[in-house]
Amino acid sequence: MDEKTAELRDIFVETTGEQEVTAAQSADRGSLLDDPDDDRVREVLSRLREETAVATALSLAEHERVVRLFFRTDSDAEIAAELDLAPEVVRQARLDAHLVRETDRQVSFDRERLRRLVAEGVSATDAARAVDADEATVTRHTAVIEAELASRRHNHRFRDELAQLLSDAPLSERLATDTRDDGLEEAAEDIETNVKL
Repeated sequence: MDEKTAELRDIFVETTGEQEVTAAQSADRGSLLDDPDDDRVREVLSRLREETAVATALSLAEHERVVRLFFRTDSDAEIAAELDLAPEVVRQARLDAHLVRETDRQVSFDRERLRRLVAEGVSATDAARAVDADEATVTRHTAVIEAELASRRHNHRFRDELAQLLSDAPLSERLATDTRDDGLEEAAEDIETNVKL
């Protein structure tokens, strides 16, 4: 301890009567996960519900609770149990908020082909036949693809804003995020290049 530090310590002890002059230098990182009074999450969801078509019948407040819990739990079943909702209701609400889990994208058929068929507006029956899967599975997975397409149409801004507000982990650890460039890649596939050097 140098002379200046010792002098400051003595002043501190005289002023406060405390002998301990150190305190913890770190604090818990702030989080909106458990702060229902913070209106920013509700504002994002309110804008999303105004600007996009949502299928959920949940109120804005209920939708917000689902979204907050999404960033705290790893399964729709856990969220459903906590909120006394059906898991399918929870799943629809989070997909409406463009929150797609990596596990949502795991399928045993050609996912890219189904994505193209969904984008073309092919019926679930015809799409199921085309990818050799049962219609219920295709219908379920179509909802995931539609959520991804909706998120892309809005430049992923709602999903990213929610993640920024509610996630302590990097976005890539919680959400399926590797679909950003699909549209550009697909558009570029059909471009013929005729370059003469």
